[in-house]
Amino acid sequence: MDLPQGYTKQDVCRMLSISDRQLRSWQRRGFVPISPTFTFADLIALRTLQKLRESRVPPGKILRAIESLKAKLAHVDRPLSQLKIVCEGGRLAVQESGQRMEAITGQMLFDFDTAELGRLTAFPVGQTPGKSPPPPDPREAEHWFQKGLELEESGAPLKDAIQAYRKAIEINPSAAGALVNLGTIYFHMRRYREAQTYYERAVAADARYPLAHFNVANLYEEMGHREIAREHYLTALRLNPHYADAHYNLALLAERCGDLMGAARHWRAYLKIDPSSSWADIARRQLEKLRAAAVVRGGGDRTATLENK
Repeated sequence: MDLPQGYTKQDVCRMLSISDRQLRSWQRRGFVPISPTFTFADLIALRTLQKLRESRVPPGKILRAIESLKAKLAHVDRPLSQLKIVCEGGRLAVQESGQRMEAITGQMLFDFDTAELGRLTAFPVGQTPGKSPPPPDPREAEHWFQKGLELEESGAPLKDAIQAYRKAIEINPSAAGALVNLGTIYFHMRRYREAQTYYERAVAADARYPLAHFNVANLYEEMGHREIAREHYLTALRLNPHYADAHYNLALLAERCGDLMGAARHWRAYLKIDPSSSWADIARRQLEKLRAAAVVRGGGDRTATLENK
C-alpha cells in the first residue's frame, strides 16, 4: 500500500486544533516550510510550537533558541522536530546527549534536590562561618540571565537588562550566555570597547561556543580588523560546520577583500545549508554578480573556476 505523500493544511489545523492564521504566522517566521503539504517531522515541530505557545513563549525567543541550537549542535538542522524543547519557568530547555541544557545559551542545567543544596551550602567540618562564602547557586545566576532576556523581550530600558546580566555574571563569571548578550547590547549601542570586553570574556569562558566567536567576529569586522574577524568566523565554522551565518559573513568579507573565489566558495556553502530562505535569494544574486564579474575580468576560464572551486 502506498504511503501518504503528506498532510494537507486542513489536516494539520484539524489534528492540532490551530487556526489557519496561526499556521501561516509560523510559516512566515520560518518555523515550518511554506508548502501545500506537511511531513510527519513538520507535525512534530508544529506540536512543539503549540506547546510553547500555550506556555506563552514569545516567537522571538523561540527563534533565538532555534538559531542557537543549530549553531551549537552540528547534527541538528531542525531543532523543533529533532529535539524536545520545553519551557521551564520561563526558560527554554532541551535534552541532549543525556544532559539538559538551556536552549539559547547552551549552558548546562542542573537539578538539585534539597539534600544536594544543603551539601553545597554547608561549611566543611572545622570551618567557621565568615571564613569563606558559600558557593554560588547556579540557579540564581540562571534566574538573573532569564530576567535579562525577559527585560529585553518586553522592551524595558536597556539599563535594566544590563543590570540583570551583570548580576548573573557576578554570581557566575563564566556565564557565557550573559556575557554574549551584554556584548551584543553594547555592540548595538556602538560602544565597541565594552562589547569587545564581554565578547572576549565569553570566548574565554567557553572557547567552544560558536555564537561567541561569531559575535566577536562581527565586532572586529565592524572595527575594521578583517583578518581577526575572519579567524573567528572560521573558528565558529570549525566548531559547527553547518553554521550558515558564518559562511554568509565570510562570503561578504571575502568580497570586500577582493577574494572572489573565496566569496563564491562561501556563498555556495551557505546555499547548501540554507537553500530556501530570503537570505538564500541574496546569496544567489551575489553569486551571480561574481560570475558576471569573472566574465568581464577574465573570460570563461575564470568563470569555470568560480563555478567549481
